Amino acid sequence: MGNILLTGHSGFLGSHIKSVLRIKGYNIVKLGRSKDSDIICDLGDESFQCENIDYVIHAAGKAHSIPKNQVQIDEFYKVNYEGTKNLIKSISHLNIKTFVFISTVAVYGRDSGELFNEFTTLSGNTPYALSKIKAERALLDYSKSKNVKVVILRLPLITGEGAVGNLNSIIKAIKKGYYFRIGKGEAKRSIVAAVDVAEVMPELFEIEGIYNYTDCIHPKISEIDTIISIKYNKKVQILPFSLMKLISNLGEILLFFPFNKTKFKKLTKTLTFSNKKILNQINYKPLKGLSEII
Repeated sequence: MGNILLTGHSGFLGSHIKSVLRIKGYNIVKLGRSKDSDIICDLGDESFQCENIDYVIHAAGKAHSIPKNQVQIDEFYKVNYEGTKNLIKSISHLNIKTFVFISTVAVYGRDSGELFNEFTTLSGNTPYALSKIKAERALLDYSKSKNVKVVILRLPLITGEGAVGNLNSIIKAIKKGYYFRIGKGEAKRSIVAAVDVAEVMPELFEIEGIYNYTDCIHPKISEIDTIISIKYNKKVQILPFSLMKLISNLGEILLFFPFNKTKFKKLTKTLTFSNKKILNQINYKPLKGLSEII
């Protein structure tokens, strides 16, 4: 089936990709800092040597944190941008068939709106978004100079066992009993299951380009929190929109307060992304986002 160089193999998404592609018959060459890696390397600091690689899946990256100082800001660029450049440098002599890069819809820099497509301006201004934008551009230059097919996959909220980021925060809050649905919870969010990302990889090896990859259902917040609450036999408490908006202001004053305007927006503003472009190129249809919430 081919040899796949996989970065981020021990992470949430990378572990799903590794498991699924092994079942499909691919040989996975694991690259990372952990001792169980086939190639032990910190891409943010160094390049490496390898041979006999057919495909690359670059799933390693830094996300899900808000930097508080310049050192933490620089870490995003070191991992996401410099790491990508060192990866390109290390494989530039190889005849790679397809390079798949795991990017993010955060590059668009939007906090509300519906069905943004791949032609949307890249307005992301956080260290995370900017480092991913720079990595994308480096890969597009690599694609042109080496005539390699590159697929840039921009993902939304990822669901599945061991989920991280905002979804993990909601799950923890519901389990501990301090989660509150704001109003009716009608805001919609794009999601995609980690297993769907893994399952689609063989089809991505046959195409190239930049794609949003989302589930075909953009669920309401109330649908997401209901599934989680049923799983853990917890009741979802509901608080008025106006009250929670007022409370969110405290988070801007008291930095230790667990709820702020950013979290308020994420739970009350619809933000979805179009997947029409990629669905016109592949046969696999991602539908497991909600079923893999937990």
